Amino acid sequence: SPFLRNAELAKPVHRLYRGTLRVLLVLLHDFPEFLCDYHYGFCDVIPPNCIQMRNLILSAFPRNMRLPDPFTPNLKVDMLPEISIAPRMVTNFAALIKPSFKKDLDSYLKNRAPVSFLSELRTNLQNTSSNAADAGMRYNISMINALVMYVGTQAIQFIRAKGHSPSMSSIAHSSHMDIFQNLAVDMDTEGRYLFLNCIANQLRYPNSHTHYYSCCLLYLFAEANTEAIQEQITRVLLERLIVNRPHPWGLLITFIELIKNPTFKFWSHEFVHCAPEIQKLFESVARSCMVASQPRQEGAADQPATTAE
Repeated sequence: SPFLRNAELAKPVHRLYRGTLRVLLVLLHDFPEFLCDYHYGFCDVIPPNCIQMRNLILSAFPRNMRLPDPFTPNLKVDMLPEISIAPRMVTNFAALIKPSFKKDLDSYLKNRAPVSFLSELRTNLQNTSSNAADAGMRYNISMINALVMYVGTQAIQFIRAKGHSPSMSSIAHSSHMDIFQNLAVDMDTEGRYLFLNCIANQLRYPNSHTHYYSCCLLYLFAEANTEAIQEQITRVLLERLIVNRPHPWGLLITFIELIKNPTFKFWSHEFVHCAPEIQKLFESVARSCMVASQPRQEGAADQPATTAE
């Protein structure tokens, strides 16, 4: 991680990186369940700039599953039989949250109070000055990852207990969404980018986590109080789509919904048209998502993925 954080990799590190991509490709092709089970631990240590490496891990899906074509017109994701099944998790992410902070978190999730919990949230997710120097950033990514996973899984249980399934309406106006909206609004650019990446890390094969976090990202986009938040959500999705295949199924269905559904008014936003080259990039990605016939995800692992970011 300390070496991969650098914008320019030293030659030995670059070779190691390419070799690691090839090993991950073998795992994706022959042992995808391993990557499915341990995706959380991998994403916890892979630096945010290693987009293709993360995509390889998040594209894994169980061999007994046949992925629905994400480019199917009017695909009803909420009607898929797999979408209500929770994926297997081998990491105890709840144990990664500091006990004192977890106690306050559980109290807020249950009572939606006190409000002071939200105002202190950003501080609780920051590294100490000494840790920040070692980690190369002000925020504790492991804590943000654990918080996003814990709050999201608690939200799914809460929604299911009421007899509903995740949707733009059922996830709204809850203590869980209070926390996510507070992070989106209150964090600075660096913190918000890391937070949104943690959500995007759960956009994988069809399962209850993919469904919830997809709805969550779309809801944050729709309810954002500034275009800067919407631009950053778009960036997190787009930068994962413009690298070499494979692309996670959940990532594709989320981006397609964002650009196709008129509710989000995606094409009217200023950041889409801020420069001719940016607009061409959006239009190119949109064409590949909406029209082009991409090879089925089952065969994606056979594609070469040796280009380093």
